[in-house]
Formats: sequence, structure tokens, C-alpha cells
Amino acid sequence: MATFEERGALPATMRAIRCCGPEDYRLATVSVPTPGPGEVLIKVDACGICASDVKCFMGASLFWGDETKAGYVQTPVTPGHEFIGTVVALGEGAAKKYGLALGDRAISEQIVPCGSCRACARGQYHLCDVNQIYGFRTVVQGGMAEYMLFPAGALNHRVPQDLPIAHAALIEPLACSMHAVDRGRLEFGDVCVIAGVGTLGLGMVACARLKNPGLLVAVDMSDERLQIAKNLGADATINASRADVVQEILALTEGYGCDVYIEATGHPEAVNQGLLAVRKGGNFVEFSVMKEPTCSDWTLIGDSKELNVYGAHLGPFCYPKVIDYLQRGLLKVDGIVTHELTLEDYEKGFRMVASGKESIKVLLRP
Repeated sequence: MATFEERGALPATMRAIRCCGPEDYRLATVSVPTPGPGEVLIKVDACGICASDVKCFMGASLFWGDETKAGYVQTPVTPGHEFIGTVVALGEGAAKKYGLALGDRAISEQIVPCGSCRACARGQYHLCDVNQIYGFRTVVQGGMAEYMLFPAGALNHRVPQDLPIAHAALIEPLACSMHAVDRGRLEFGDVCVIAGVGTLGLGMVACARLKNPGLLVAVDMSDERLQIAKNLGADATINASRADVVQEILALTEGYGCDVYIEATGHPEAVNQGLLAVRKGGNFVEFSVMKEPTCSDWTLIGDSKELNVYGAHLGPFCYPKVIDYLQRGLLKVDGIVTHELTLEDYEKGFRMVASGKESIKVLLRP
């Protein structure tokens, strides 16, 4: 006797992108998962390509390890943690547990916490020691496929049907952006600088705008991205390829520096730029996944400025707020999604995101 309910007959196989190693990704045919107790199966509507997906694709040591650390990625695995889909099957108990029904649009938070480690016990599920993030570990296969399974213990949310798919596919990066802004302790009247306005940085601009800062400044090397940042709420922009960013920020703040600086470029030099640009006693938020280490003068953090330095990881407790704000039109996202491709064009999409010259958010549509 079946222990799950499904929306019509499901196919036995599906197309999925499979990560087998650095730059060894393949479009393959695999079995459609069958949901067990507490599990949810979705038909994927769209899955975004994240910068971390690209760094994994290119072989970054953070994912594959080096002489000092073990690799994080397990293969073969279907990548993708920026997904949105429609519920097509529910394992026993899943409907009641998550308030989901067949045909609902749904999303799952990017990490499936273990629920029993010290971090989970403290309520910091996003810092779970087991750290099972969709698309990198074999027990949490990602969304670059026609179908995707949310395992038991996943953190799932229903998403309004009338939300455009291109907006719904941004919920995961927007949750990360919102958390980063929250970590910066941004207050009314503050001068906030967001360095790097790719998908995540643009989301930070949109989220920071809701905090009503006194001055919101976007920094990037692309005039096109900076214009989108202005459309999403930035008061001022600085093109780092043509201007001395630190001097520009000091000029905007009567020489004091900004109150909050959020690093979202992924470039090591932006870290030092931020430490110089933020005021004494100010807040520095490090968000990026760095391809390589950086070296900084820690005297700036301590004796010189007594800075508050915060890390930002994932989007804990932000999914419901992002979904609500998107539904009510409070969170602006127009212009972030620039390309929608098929699964067959996944490598083209990865290369586009890697170059950063002609795209911002690239979605794969199975």
C-alpha cells in the first residue's frame, strides 16, 4: 500500500545535471525520487545558478579541499540550492507537518539541519555542524533537475501561486541578503555601503532600503549593475574601476566613514577597502564566499577603530519575511533576473555567471 499521495502519474526517470568533479558536470537521466515519510517531491519550476555553484564548478578548494582541508562536496550530486517548484507528491505525514497540499508552490531552505547538534539546540540551525546544504551533499540533491526531493527534517515553506516564478526563484538569495543586512545592525539614519551588487548585493540594497538608512551606497565595477542598484533604492553609486572607493565614502560622510559596510564582492581587496571605509565603532559584515584568502591589518579592527565584525551565513528565519514582502510588493527585485535557460544550456549559464559581464541572475528552467 502506497505511503504517499501524488498528483497524477509521475515519470520513472528525469533529466538532471550531475556534478561528478571540478568541471565534470553532465546532463544525465536519473530516477525520479519517491517520497518517504515526511518527504516532499516537487516538480522544479526554476533553479538559479549561484556564484558558489560556479566556484564549485571551477574547482575552488573550499568545495574540493586542498592540502589543509578536506573537500565538502560529495559526488555524484545534482547541484542547485536556489529553486522553486510545485508539489507533486507528499510522503506520509508531510502534508500535515508542512501545511502543504498537492499543487502548492513550495520552497525549502537551503540547509537541512540535523536538529540535534549544539548549534541546532541553540536555535542556530543555519550553523548546523552536519551542514547538509542542497546541491553539494548526496543526501540533499539539488534543484537543477526536473524533480527534486525535500527530505524529512527540511524547512519547507508554501509560496503564493501568483508570485512570478522569476521572483519566487529569488527567495533563497533574498533570504541570504536579508540576513546579511540584519547582521549589520543597520539603524535609521545610518550610512550603509554595499560593496558588490550582483544578485546578493542587489538583494541587500533592496532589503537595506526597507530599513530607511540615511544614505545607501552601492559599489561595483559595472555601470549597468549600479543602475539597477539605484532602481532598487541606492541613493548613490561608486564605480570602483574609476574611483577611489574609500575616498569617495569619506567624502560622503564628512571624513568619518560609513556606519555599516557589507562585503559582497568575493574579492579579497574589498575586505581591506571596507575596513578603511567604515567609521570608528562601525559595523563590518563579511558575506562573500572567497576564492582565495585575504590579508588584513587587524589593528584597524582592534586598537585603531574598535570595529564590530560580523559574518553572515545563509538566510535563517528570513524565508517567511521575504515571501511576505515579495507578495506585498515591498521588496523590489526588477532587473535582477537577466537570463532564463534550459537544463541543456547549463554550462553556458555557468560560464555566463563566472564572467559576470553579461548577466546577473541566470535561471535554469527544466
